Amino acid sequence: MIRIPSLLALVLFAATAQAAERVERSTALLLGQKAGFQEARYADDGSVRVHYEYTDRGRGPKLDATYRLGVDGTPVAITLAGNDYLKAAVEEHFTREGARAVWKNTAEDESREVAGAQYFLGLNTVPEDGVLLARALLAAPQGRLPILPAGEAAIRKLASVNIKGAGHVTLYAVSGLDLLPSYVWLDGKNQFFASWSSWMSLVREGHEGALPKLAQRQQQEEKALAAARAKSLTRVLSKPLLIRNVRVFDPPSGEVVDARSVMIDKGRIVAIAAADAPLPAGAEELDGGGRVLMPGLWDMHTHYSGGADGPLDLGSGVTTIRDLANNLEDLKARIDAIEAGSDIGPRIIRAGVIDGRGPYAGPIKTLADTEQEAIDAVAMYAATGHEQIKIYSSVKPELMPVIAKAAHAKGLRVSGHVPAFMTARQFVENGADEIQHINMLVLNFLFDKVQDTRSPARFTAVAENAATLDLGSTPVRDFIALLKQRDIVIDPTVGTFEDMFLSRPKRPGPGFAAIVDRFPPIWQRQLRSGAGGLPVTPDKEALYRDSYRRMIDYVGVLYRSGVRIVAGTDNLAGMTLPRELELYVEAGIPPKDVLRIATHDSAVVMKRGDAYGRVAPGYVSDLILVDGDPTINMADIRKVRTTIRGDRLYDADALFAVVGVKPVTR
Repeated sequence: MIRIPSLLALVLFAATAQAAERVERSTALLLGQKAGFQEARYADDGSVRVHYEYTDRGRGPKLDATYRLGVDGTPVAITLAGNDYLKAAVEEHFTREGARAVWKNTAEDESREVAGAQYFLGLNTVPEDGVLLARALLAAPQGRLPILPAGEAAIRKLASVNIKGAGHVTLYAVSGLDLLPSYVWLDGKNQFFASWSSWMSLVREGHEGALPKLAQRQQQEEKALAAARAKSLTRVLSKPLLIRNVRVFDPPSGEVVDARSVMIDKGRIVAIAAADAPLPAGAEELDGGGRVLMPGLWDMHTHYSGGADGPLDLGSGVTTIRDLANNLEDLKARIDAIEAGSDIGPRIIRAGVIDGRGPYAGPIKTLADTEQEAIDAVAMYAATGHEQIKIYSSVKPELMPVIAKAAHAKGLRVSGHVPAFMTARQFVENGADEIQHINMLVLNFLFDKVQDTRSPARFTAVAENAATLDLGSTPVRDFIALLKQRDIVIDPTVGTFEDMFLSRPKRPGPGFAAIVDRFPPIWQRQLRSGAGGLPVTPDKEALYRDSYRRMIDYVGVLYRSGVRIVAGTDNLAGMTLPRELELYVEAGIPPKDVLRIATHDSAVVMKRGDAYGRVAPGYVSDLILVDGDPTINMADIRKVRTTIRGDRLYDADALFAVVGVKPVTR
């Protein structure tokens, strides 16, 4: 006889099942704007199910993960599926039975005998994974655990604060996962409460208002670490310094002069003399060892986040950057700290970004949908020390000339993405001074195929169509003539598209090939996985490669046509700029001219050509000593030995070491 349970029994069963599962929901915020959420479900059998998603201008991950944990808190089984940031499908599986660990994902299919507690990290993870790791570390001897497949993590308690409705929450620093420690806030039961950064944060649902308090306390710890780094790594040049026995490269002339000495004092170049010039009384001396001495590099497309960015920039010889979109208050605080000597980093020129409201709006505060909002936004940026306005993709086309006119009236440059439903030609004709990203110049000729470029279509349409663009055709030549006539500057960031167009699972693109071995093990694994590329079917791989090649060729045609180019990365600080410069050489630009683009030409564009970008008396002593000769072999620009930023001197190897990066092989 089949017994049908009563309605009361069903209700009681449902209530019991629900009580056996603890649900934790957190809100994901991009620059303070709600962008997604995480939901973690802890069952009484020890399993954990997690859903995580957020949206960033049409991009963003959507992942479901299930964990089963051992008695030591480390995973014995993981399954994960969904899509990554660029919407490529991902699937991962991990199991451990005794000493046998087996895992498979889009880039790996491995098994290994392991001993003792080890925490497996997938190539793709959800934030709760970091919480599980933190708890496992807290339970581990000395707070340390090996990471499978490679590396080691450690945890350290930093501070506690009281949050209304949550009690005391504690800040922990987890090292071994990134170039600098990462941070997580746990409550009194070691359950997740928040993770904060100036870019993206995750916080327990209902406690979003606690983030400013947590941010302030966390920043105290971060500032203390930064100040300690600055003190240990910075040599303040309080006396004149004679840099002896160097080969001087002055980019505007294109000449390399052997056997020279360069005297600097109070952050300026005082004189250039013979290698055996006498040492003035009271001066210090630095033996250049016959290396090339040249101006510090400029990265004209960055989003400076502090932390590891400063050491990476200066270690790579980047002494000036242009920040093209950031949180206004956070960036100013970082600049103030650098200039005061309580942090280390390059000189930073600020550009303020303006976008329009909508589903693809950037995660920024400055949005404009009316003429008055646009004019007010420009005025705000001008009043806060910004030198340029960057227009983003969701700005209404009819507002673009309004922004340009208002910006020019206040002496600001105008650049940006070409807004959706607008061509690059129209962008130029309506007052732009500069265009970011080479794909925007390709899209000028794809207007019949794609007009709404707010979404990732601005990448995929180029990947599928650039290969057939005839760079010698009349429309292309006419457009380039317009760029030359209007003196439009192009910021190609061609390196950002290399891995995007060419990376495949198990087959990473070449962008990081020259430097991957220098990173910590966890970074190496990610870089070698091929993650981060556009989703592509096998039949289109050759097409994507040809389209990328055409973008490189486009840069060369622009240069040979007399269009001004600046070198920017929109990528990992410092270390990705050499690849950008190598790609310009591949485009047919002579190495000396590429170095001029990345130094003096950039300074001229930003109205600093009379003080920066040369090795000449009177110029600011932003200088780098380089092994080899990048005027012949651009790969040598990675071999920076010493960076001088005005009156501060840095050893490149020491800068890299502080963020766990190995020195370059010389």
